Amino acid sequence: MDPSTTEGGAEEKLIKSPPPKVILKHGVELEEEQEELAEHQPLEQEDLNFERWKRRPIPKRTLHQKIADLKKYLWNAETNEFMGRSGKSWSLILLFYAALYAFLAAMFGGCMFCLMWSISPYHPTFNDRVMPPGLTMAPHLEGHDIAFNASDRKSWKKYARSIDEYLRPYNDAVQDRKNIRCAHDSYFMQDDLEDSAERKACQFKRSWLGECSGLRDPNYGYSQGRPCILLRMNRILGYLPGQGKPIDVTCGVKKGPQEAIGDIQFFPKNIFDLKYYPYYGKLRHVNYSSPVVAVRFAGVQQDAHIHVQCKLNGKGIINDSPTDRYLGSVTFTLEVGA
Repeated sequence: MDPSTTEGGAEEKLIKSPPPKVILKHGVELEEEQEELAEHQPLEQEDLNFERWKRRPIPKRTLHQKIADLKKYLWNAETNEFMGRSGKSWSLILLFYAALYAFLAAMFGGCMFCLMWSISPYHPTFNDRVMPPGLTMAPHLEGHDIAFNASDRKSWKKYARSIDEYLRPYNDAVQDRKNIRCAHDSYFMQDDLEDSAERKACQFKRSWLGECSGLRDPNYGYSQGRPCILLRMNRILGYLPGQGKPIDVTCGVKKGPQEAIGDIQFFPKNIFDLKYYPYYGKLRHVNYSSPVVAVRFAGVQQDAHIHVQCKLNGKGIINDSPTDRYLGSVTFTLEVGA
């Protein structure tokens, strides 16, 4: 056989048998993949059974297994880990959080220091929008309702007890010991003293309330059907009420028959004297006693249900606010039985 022929025939065979992988048609896909697609058979019915793909239920573990896993979680003797972490990991975490909270605490402490350093404990930094004072009353037990029978001690005893406790700081002996007697009728200004210096306060004695002091009548007129109430302005630091003129108090019927209220008496008088102002705060005005106006309804009609309003009157006073019923006035119901 001619070697050249054999070599030529082998070469010819090599040319005729293309490689199994490479023939591309316009760069789309390989011939081998086309053959696999041609040989692909439809899925059998058992392959379409999706039940076998569902998540298998986790077998229930016994209590002994759970306790063993918990013990291993708390301390793994094989890896020397506590709660899933090594000693080095725990050290780094504790160090990080210690540094973090130390920084936060230092920042908070620094902010508080700057805040306390910038404000005064004796007077507010900004007081350019001070509201006018409100008016409060005693007794104030179950709302602003006063209803009792003069002949029934149990019905009015709670009111008398409330007023008695209210007036305890105004006892004459206490006022003589703590405060000074003031004769002037103007503002008691003490701004020339140091901020931390204690301010003096004028006396306001309980005996000045006359028939409503509880000294002559310990029942404050409730046993006679002529009850007393006490009125006091709210304390406002540095406030000068009335712009140089005393603030006066008036009371009248707001709802009900006007003649049912009868005669009204005020003790010691129906004004708040200027000598009790300004108020310098609890730290400096330690023994300060707010002035009180006692109101006695000496001629109120029995079995008449009326709404009584007592209000402040003077310059800078607001007593008809539609949103704050205690601003400059107070309203209560009064009903006296036989």
